[in-house]
Amino acid sequence: MSTRLSIGDFSRMTFLSVKTLRHYHEVGLLAPAEIDAHSGYRYYTPGQVGSAQLIRRLRDLDLPLPQVREVLAAPSATERDAVIAEHLDRMTRQLEQTQATVESLRRLLVGGGSSLEVTVIDEPSVFALVARAVVGGDEAPAWWVQTFTDLHSRLRSLGVSRTGPDGTLFPTEFFTEGAAELTCYLPVPEGTPGSELVDGERLATTVHDGPFVDLDTAYGALGTAVVERAIASDGPVRERYLPRGDEADLLDHRTVVCWPVDPV
Repeated sequence: MSTRLSIGDFSRMTFLSVKTLRHYHEVGLLAPAEIDAHSGYRYYTPGQVGSAQLIRRLRDLDLPLPQVREVLAAPSATERDAVIAEHLDRMTRQLEQTQATVESLRRLLVGGGSSLEVTVIDEPSVFALVARAVVGGDEAPAWWVQTFTDLHSRLRSLGVSRTGPDGTLFPTEFFTEGAAELTCYLPVPEGTPGSELVDGERLATTVHDGPFVDLDTAYGALGTAVVERAIASDGPVRERYLPRGDEADLLDHRTVVCWPVDPV
């Protein structure tokens, strides 16, 4: 007969509280090896210690319970490790985002950065390869990268040269409601198959040359300048992207933020 461990002893051996062990039993994550039919006491075996210690470490890494179950039920070490590696990658991205936000907050608190130059231009209409979709704020960055990846692929397949930088139109509802139809466009010569006309307009512009997390500071500065000059107009805010080097590197660019203003 295998050695029985009381829930108290098992708790001491695994650093999992009795309350936690009961919860893991209730949610089907770690069931006792035996439950006394008369007293209801839970008993475990030494062979369950390793699983309990693994669960504790995975939960310390904030791995959700469904994924913990996947790890425990994985038929092979390869599949188990894949679930863990995916979560570790996700945690790494979250840590990088947190670090970027911390650094941005420090810059915001210090202040005193260089002021942004605001220029009013007449943006011409252009023919472009266009993609549209209703997108929410949280999903916008991933959608943006995939959409421009697809547009660049279409450009290569057509064998034509771009006539200007990539751009995106952001309707007011994207900011006020959290989701709206966004328009990404890649300027191409007139007559390019599948192209359409993107209307031009009069715009106040400024250039953001820094981390994406600080892009709102450019919006704030530009919006303030437009409002103070009383020249704001209805219409979508436009972003254009100026590559710093390789045009294929979508994330390495300066962002021209363009605010619609009244025509002369």
